[in-house]
Amino acid sequence: MAATEAPKSVDVIVDEQTRVSGLWQDAPGAHACFVMAHGAGAGMRQAFLQSLSAELAALGVASLRYQFPYMERGSHRPDAPALCHATVRAAVAEARRLTSAPLVAGGRSFGGRMTSQAQALEPLPGVDGLVFLAFPLHPAKHPAIERAQHLFEVRVPMLFLQGTRDELAQLSLLEPLVERLGRLATLELYEQADHSYHVPARSGRTDAQVRTEIAKRIAEWTLALTGKR
Repeated sequence: MAATEAPKSVDVIVDEQTRVSGLWQDAPGAHACFVMAHGAGAGMRQAFLQSLSAELAALGVASLRYQFPYMERGSHRPDAPALCHATVRAAVAEARRLTSAPLVAGGRSFGGRMTSQAQALEPLPGVDGLVFLAFPLHPAKHPAIERAQHLFEVRVPMLFLQGTRDELAQLSLLEPLVERLGRLATLELYEQADHSYHVPARSGRTDAQVRTEIAKRIAEWTLALTGKR
């Protein structure tokens, strides 16, 4: 895989009182840019997100990773949804400032859900699709689908990238949900991967191989979405 430039630090201005850090990973000749939110318990520098961003850049997908305000403060308690939604919108606006490439938005677990909620409430300007890195359908050991009801208000294509051992997305609930969402939703399953995309040794694959499969799928999906084959 071709080497990529190191990500550059940027500021994402949410409002007059709030600004958060971001990391811009450019991709020369990018056919898309992924505005990528982190999960609830780890920030934008999580190893998985860092490696995924580098792999995506080599495949022609730029990315903007960013912090939610609570993570920027060093807190473990997520912000209220309204502030998360405002942060998503600010990150999308910053990505548009940085690139003219088509935008997709989403991210890891909690970050993906905050992005889809924001999109459902009011479409994110210029965002052509949503990418979910392990959508958290329900809390562990409490299967339910209430968290997904807002997805029926989303009017752009959605890509769900889920492990078959994900304790936060029981397949017997997720698969019929995606089917009900219809032509806008695509589900890609990664055998024996958990919520963190970790696979056991008996699977015959490594976590890095799963991550590479995910990067390739995002690149393929965004190419098809933007029509730049």
